[in-house]
Amino acid sequence: MSGSSANSIRPLPPGLQKVAIEELNEVPSRVESDIAALKEWLQKQPHLCACLEDQFLLSFLRGAKFSLEKAKQKIDRFYSLQGAIPEVFNDQRLVDNAQVLEIIRLGVILRIPLEGEDTGPAVTIIRAGSYDTNKFKFQDIIRVGSMFGEIMMLEDDNACVSGYLEILDMSGVTGANLFALQPQLLSKFSAYADEAMPTRQKGIHFINVPKAFETGFKSLLGWFPAKIKERVSVSSDPDAIFQRVPKHNLPVEYGGSKGTMKDITTQMEAKLSSYRSYFEDCQHFGTNDKLREEAAVANPEESHFGLDGSFRQLVID
Repeated sequence: MSGSSANSIRPLPPGLQKVAIEELNEVPSRVESDIAALKEWLQKQPHLCACLEDQFLLSFLRGAKFSLEKAKQKIDRFYSLQGAIPEVFNDQRLVDNAQVLEIIRLGVILRIPLEGEDTGPAVTIIRAGSYDTNKFKFQDIIRVGSMFGEIMMLEDDNACVSGYLEILDMSGVTGANLFALQPQLLSKFSAYADEAMPTRQKGIHFINVPKAFETGFKSLLGWFPAKIKERVSVSSDPDAIFQRVPKHNLPVEYGGSKGTMKDITTQMEAKLSSYRSYFEDCQHFGTNDKLREEAAVANPEESHFGLDGSFRQLVID
């Protein structure tokens, strides 16, 4: 994996370490043995072929507040639900895929770097109106987002400890963009992010929403699970972003002083290319339910997916 040997754990900065101890039940002296216990369990599961790197496993332990049982469920779901969304998790999910690189260069997804001492959630801006819907499907955008979601979970300490915010910039969004949204995929992927990703989503903030779309937006929210809906805000105010992210962390195009969007996308492309072997390995990871020895651990009532990873149609009122 990028920047570390397979079995080294990156120490947390002091501010985030304090949050991890107080809010995630992290006991620094026990972290190594917790990782070892999770790894040992994974190696004994015939139905599960998973990444076994320490930092990967630690992100799931933090996401489960150090409940070993919840971490096991989450990793199992992480791979079984990826298998249920083949539109996103397929052989195009590689660092030198031409389409992936083109989407990064368009600046559809911007990872916003925080200051070193900041203990707040990680921030991603998604520029929903900045891609050509004739050229890219919504699933192609989500695929790139999912790759950076995994990089974030592997190396962004703010995301692993304090969660993440998504800011959806709706400037320039047209009816074609909304029509291209693939609501069923949006619903599946948001359930995957909630149930299977170890990083906790702290908010989805729609900014610069064209007045004409505010009503359509409210109906779109019907596709999200209830607990995700609670974290959503919708605003047409161009300054709404500053309530979520300090100005100095933003690129100049957003009124900040942290370089340009082009600087960010260049860094993102370099970052992605450092994960070449990880995403190649991901092609071989997954679950095989025919080899599953025990009944699936997740409570089916709590999930939007069946135990075999098939998606349950959400009831939209």
